[in-house]
Amino acid sequence: MLFIIDFDGTVAPTDTVDALLERFADPEWRRIEEQWVNGQINSRECMASQIALVSADRPVLEDFLKSVAIDPAFPSFVRFASTFAELAIVSDGLDYPIRQALQKLDIPPIPVYANRLGFRPGGLDISFPYTDATCAVKSGVCKCAVSRAVDAGRGLTTVLIGDGRSDQCIAREASYVFAKGSLLRFCREENIDHIAFDSFADVLAVIRGWNIQPREMPLKELECPLAAP
Repeated sequence: MLFIIDFDGTVAPTDTVDALLERFADPEWRRIEEQWVNGQINSRECMASQIALVSADRPVLEDFLKSVAIDPAFPSFVRFASTFAELAIVSDGLDYPIRQALQKLDIPPIPVYANRLGFRPGGLDISFPYTDATCAVKSGVCKCAVSRAVDAGRGLTTVLIGDGRSDQCIAREASYVFAKGSLLRFCREENIDHIAFDSFADVLAVIRGWNIQPREMPLKELECPLAAP
């Protein structure tokens, strides 16, 4: 079994990228967001343009990005689920705050697949090591492609835990979907079987009822990008 876990709005109740832009970006980021929502640009173009608008010194940005709050029930979920499943954080957000947040938790290591954040003088830059040329929605991180690459033909049962637009494509492929936010509305509108949740306490309550044998091998993160950015 493989859990594909979104981060912003899911593991982190607040969207890290939106909070970053609210605090440090030129207000132009909102117009770019509208273009993405209206389908005028794809999520990769949106993210690159918005991150370019962030302006602050590196120590200030690092302090902010290290302060991301996590769902209090997430560590308990990870400790339990990792006994029988492989887990991966797969986010169309930023890798730096995700890794910083996970380092603070007393949990088994979890591989992270997200857009790569870099620091430049006075701001940030971004690259896309997990994009995929065949991605229908041109996401920075193609969650479907990452899921298939991690599965590597083993036929793992995929469980998605997510909350937003970046989870919609993979929701059609996953065997089980835990959904909240706009993903929940999407699943209802598209008649996709799902389990609604508010926090990882809800997810944990459900999976504790699953009768599954412990797994043998931990998941290792992909060594190479899925496709060139």
